[in-house]
Amino acid sequence: MWAFARISDPLRRVALAFGLWAAGAAAAWAAADAPSRVVSLNLCTDQLAMLLAPDTLVSVSSLATDPTSSAMHDAAAVYPANRARAEEVFLLDPDLVLAGIWSEAETVAILRRLGIRVETFPPATTLDELRTQIARMGALLGREDAAEALIAGFDADLAALRRDPPDTTAVVYFANGFAGSDTSLSGEALRAAGIRNLAAEAGYGGGRLPLELLVLMEPDLIITGTRYPGTSRSEAILDHPALRSAIGSRPFVTIPDRDWICGTPAILDAVARLADAAEALR
Repeated sequence: MWAFARISDPLRRVALAFGLWAAGAAAAWAAADAPSRVVSLNLCTDQLAMLLAPDTLVSVSSLATDPTSSAMHDAAAVYPANRARAEEVFLLDPDLVLAGIWSEAETVAILRRLGIRVETFPPATTLDELRTQIARMGALLGREDAAEALIAGFDADLAALRRDPPDTTAVVYFANGFAGSDTSLSGEALRAAGIRNLAAEAGYGGGRLPLELLVLMEPDLIITGTRYPGTSRSEAILDHPALRSAIGSRPFVTIPDRDWICGTPAILDAVARLADAAEALR
């Protein structure tokens, strides 16, 4: 601005016109470089891509339409599903493949040897990692503005849901007696809802919590995941008579796995349910 004030008006107009042209050209080049045929092999990358660039997706993972795992199962139904096989992905002629770091290792290696660009994402375990992954996905898909808007909306909604410092206690208790940790999305959701994680405080977060110890802890809330159809010995512990008797009238709160299995804004639904449960106790 100050440099333009020291040159003649004609030169200023030329400089401004060139600047506008350069900005437009840069946007056009960025759009040209953005992928137009994206294949996702991972449940979490499925959802991030659908949120930011649904028009570029040509296939999502077979889990994307599973209502127990995917918060966007309805939206995913319009895309062909893949099973992360290198042959089927190659035939889709993608210019970008999205994958997780813990799965599809052989498929990723084959696709890269074939010259196909593959970007891998680790699981998000914190809200900061959630934001980072949204921003990274936006950059990969050429949708930085959409990513910024999604993060801003997420932060605004999260701020509205946050509760005072924790005074309600809880244990996140899954199949096989596995307890949720503080260093996880479930732990982040508890903190945002103003709830203390007793299992983590006792050093059992992220591992098996003995049923006897859970009974002695007397948490205000027991938080469990979605029960799957049929019967399972791994989930039988949640129906143990000792647990039911000791907890008595204390509520069991069910949070669908899809709300916090991936780092997406769906975790806001988990925070809202937890905050409501804690408020009901107060």
